[in-house]
Amino acid sequence: MANVTFKNNPVTLLGKEVAVGDTAPDFTVLANDLSPVTLADSKGKIRLISVVPSVDTGVCAVQTRKFNEEAASLGDNVEILTISVDLPFAQARWCAAEGIENVKTLSDHRDLSFGEAYGVVIQELRLLSRSIFVVDQNDKVTYVEYVSENTNHPNYEQAIEAVKQLLN
Repeated sequence: MANVTFKNNPVTLLGKEVAVGDTAPDFTVLANDLSPVTLADSKGKIRLISVVPSVDTGVCAVQTRKFNEEAASLGDNVEILTISVDLPFAQARWCAAEGIENVKTLSDHRDLSFGEAYGVVIQELRLLSRSIFVVDQNDKVTYVEYVSENTNHPNYEQAIEAVKQLLN
């Protein structure tokens, strides 16, 4: 399992760590309107899954805004999903206030289906650990980053480059 800290304190991640080459595990999360969303809902597209502890915090907000900006240039065959345990209502309010329109925010608050499937549930906090996953059109994981310190930014450039490699 990935070694991760939160504010420099070690935390325990629950679930199974995902690696490049794995078949992406399925999950069920909630859209802002409370409808269920699964990985299969975006089958045939390249998915960049941006995982944040809470969209309403500094680094998470920057991460979500950054991928929202990048989404427009990546085309219709790419779907960017931001997943946190924030309530769907809070995600919708935050996105409206921030002008987030190119990223789908999804909530794993109900049963941590995504978090457990991807090994990112922080046991001590019941939050998701900051991470990035790129999944190709055939549900293969092609890029993984478990950010070692949750208050740090992910490597945006490498994640976007991993998506662009799949577009070529």
